Formats: sequence, structure tokens, C-alpha cells
Amino acid sequence: MRLSRFSGAVTLPLCLALAGCSLTRPPAAVPPPVPAQWNAPLPPPGPAAPPLPVGSIPALTDWWRQLNDPLLDRLIAAAQDESPTIASAAARIAEARATRVQSGAALLPNLDASLTGTRGNSGSRFGASPTGGLIAIPITTTQATLQSSWEADLFGRLRSDREAAQTRLVSADAKWHDARVSVAAETANAYFAERACIQQLTVSESDTRSRSETARLSDLSSQAGFTAPADAALARASASDASGRLSQQRAQCDVQRKALVALTGIDDAELAARLAASPVQQALPNVQAVASVPADMLVQRPDVYANELGVAAASAEVGSAEAARYPRLTLQGSVGRTTFRLAGQEQSLDTWSIGPVTLTLPLFDGGTRRANVESAKARYAEAVAVYRGSVRQAVREVEEALVNLQSTDARASDADSAVKNYQAAFDAMQARYKSGLASLIELEDVRRTLYAAQTARVALQRERANAWVALYRTTGGGWTRAASLTSSSAAPSP
Repeated sequence: MRLSRFSGAVTLPLCLALAGCSLTRPPAAVPPPVPAQWNAPLPPPGPAAPPLPVGSIPALTDWWRQLNDPLLDRLIAAAQDESPTIASAAARIAEARATRVQSGAALLPNLDASLTGTRGNSGSRFGASPTGGLIAIPITTTQATLQSSWEADLFGRLRSDREAAQTRLVSADAKWHDARVSVAAETANAYFAERACIQQLTVSESDTRSRSETARLSDLSSQAGFTAPADAALARASASDASGRLSQQRAQCDVQRKALVALTGIDDAELAARLAASPVQQALPNVQAVASVPADMLVQRPDVYANELGVAAASAEVGSAEAARYPRLTLQGSVGRTTFRLAGQEQSLDTWSIGPVTLTLPLFDGGTRRANVESAKARYAEAVAVYRGSVRQAVREVEEALVNLQSTDARASDADSAVKNYQAAFDAMQARYKSGLASLIELEDVRRTLYAAQTARVALQRERANAWVALYRTTGGGWTRAASLTSSSAAPSP
């Protein structure tokens, strides 16, 4: 029902009375399910680093600078430049920014200009024709008009839309940072996997050379009649087995390099040359300090912050849907000039109008508005569940990374000691074998043990690198939410 052209004495008090009604909506913030303290052991803090602007790109990359590995820095930068995930996140920021502008503009009056022109003899005066008859004299009419309309946001529907749009924009920015952290972690994992593959390749090459030399010496000894043919065959079989493993390891390293090529967009040959020129990272530096209180850690997680903002946006959308069930007040107005041209004469007329003032009262819509409210509340409940679930998952991921990091640190010295002592045992057994005091079977048994220990040490180093990268990822990669409060210009537009 529309009530138009109210007198000011009737409309204004009614509008004020309606606006005085308060609408409730669910809370924009919900308490996260965070434990009071970590259940996993915290690593000792590393050396103090110079302070960097929170949330900045240097802060995100500072973690990798601890390695002093320029190649890794270049690979991460290239992967972030090529990543479709980051490009998609940047596009969503641009979309959210446009939506925020639209929502803010809805609170302001809009102004449209129109210009029309007509020419015809309909409604014109009649004059005498040269033959003595009557003709209609054409008339030219032009009209220029400015029209404006404005909606008084009585119940906060438009303000809620603007609030939701602003929150979605900040959330999109946090997701952009999360995408950068994820791509950096994925690239580092691929890089460390390639480096571990090269280390294992070195182990396999050494093992193959050793077995080949043993097979050569066994063949010479067998030909001289000092070694049984069966022992020589065993040595040749062992050398062939090692050669097969070496070929398989080379193929694995080639496949691993392909993953880096796909991530970074760098040409395969160029990347291979860079990797060959870069030394293999043998050890990882100390990790950065981890907040002892889990709630403090959540401030560093852009994905958790994005889900937290999702709750706030959903709350605002509930308020908007609820306000849509109540009356709307709009005001229109126009000003214009109309010009008539007839038989060489011109006359202008200025026009203006204020109104109508329209109060729209929703009476019956078949339950559409109520259904919209219920849908918004359902989306809010989903956003709360997603947020609380992401908090629990974040706590789990950090604790798993801490446990894995502590475990690999504890096993590192044992792995090194095992390799050192197995190497000593192998050297001694090889000397005994060459002097005829040990059998080939004994030598091969010790050799297999040494190879297994060397392989286990490489696997342990790879596992520690995984845990180190996981801790970077789970603690937010150096990002903090303080930057997102003013981050509408932090992320680049696509």
C-alpha cells in the first residue's frame, strides 16, 4: 500500500515513530573455542629479527629470508606472480570493493538527467495553405530535466547492506593474504622435496659406485680363482640393483622439478640450471617464536580472520533482511525546463516538483520477506559453524606442526649418529672383506644397513622441512589482522 503526497505534519511524526522501533539481529562476534594453552611443546624462540610492518609483503617473506637462500625467494615470488589462486583472490577484492561502493551509494540521493526532443503537428495551431486550405503548423518541443530520489533508511536496511559489504571487502583482503601464504608454503614444500631428492640421489650415486667397485673386484677375484662364482654373481646382482634404484631416483627428481616448473612458470631448462647452481640446504634455521596463548595465534591467521568476518557480514545481512519487512520512505523531486518553438517563435517554461513522498507499507507478499529472514539466519548459523570449526582446525594444525617439529628435532642427532656409526662399521667391514677376513654376504648386509640409515636421514630432513613449512603456514606466515583494517588498498587490483 502506498500513501503519497502526505502533508509534512502527518508524515514526519509517523516516520519518527517508525524509526524509533528497534530491530534485533544476531551478534556480529562469537567466542572462539580456543584452549587456554597449547598441549604441544613450544619451540625455543629464534634470534630476534628486525621489526617489519605487520601484514606487509616483507613480513610474509621474512620467514624464508632466514634460510639465506636467494633461489627459494625467487621461486616463491615467481609462484605468487603466476598463481591463479592469488589472481582469483585479487579479483574478488575488486568485486567486493565495487559492491561496497554500491552499498554506500544507496544511502545517498541519486540524481539523473534527461533530455528529450520532439517535433510534430499533433496539437499544433492551424494556418492557411497557399491553396487556401488549412494546414497544421509543426511545433518543436525540447525538455531538460534533473530528477532525484532518496530513501530514508528508517530501519537500517541500507546501513546493514553497507556494513556487510565493507566486512566482505576486508574478508576478501584477508583471503588474498591467505592465498599468498598458501602459495609460498606450497612452493617451499616443492622446493624442499626437490632438494631432498637431490640429497637422496647423492646417496644412491655413492651406493651405486661402491657396489659397482665391489662387483668389479669380485669378478677379478673370481677369474683368479680366489672368489666363488656365486659370490661374484651376488656382487653383480647387488650392483645392478643399485643402478636400478639410481635410475628411479633420477626420474623422481625430474618429476619433482616439473612440479616447480608448473608452480613458478619458469622454463624447465632454466630452472634446472638454477637448481644445479644452488647449494643443497643441509639444515633449517630456528623457527620464529610461537605465541604461548592460542588466542594470540588466531590474530595471525588470515583464514580464521576471514571466517570471523564472515560471521559479522552474515549478522549484518540478517539485519538487512529483517529491516526489509518494515515500511520504506522515499522522496522524489525534479526540476526542468521545457522549450516550445512554433512558427519562428520560442517560449520556455521552467518546472519543478517536490514529491511524491511515498511511504510503502508491506502488507502481503506470500511470506517472501519472512523467508528471506530465515535464509539469512541460516547463513548466519552456517558462518558461525564454519568460523568455530576453522578455529578448532587452526589449533589442531599448529599443535600438529609443533609436535612434528619437536619430534624431528629430537630424532635428528640419533639419525646423524646412526649414519656415522654405520659408515664406520661399513668401512671396517670393507677393509676386512678386501683382506679376506669377511664374506661378501657380510659386506652386503652392512652396506644395506648403511644405505637404509642414509635414506632415513634424508627422509627425516625432509620431514623436518615439512613441519617447518607447516608451522609457517599454520601461524599465518607473518601476517596479522591489524593490516587488514586498512587493507582496502593493500592488495592490488587485478
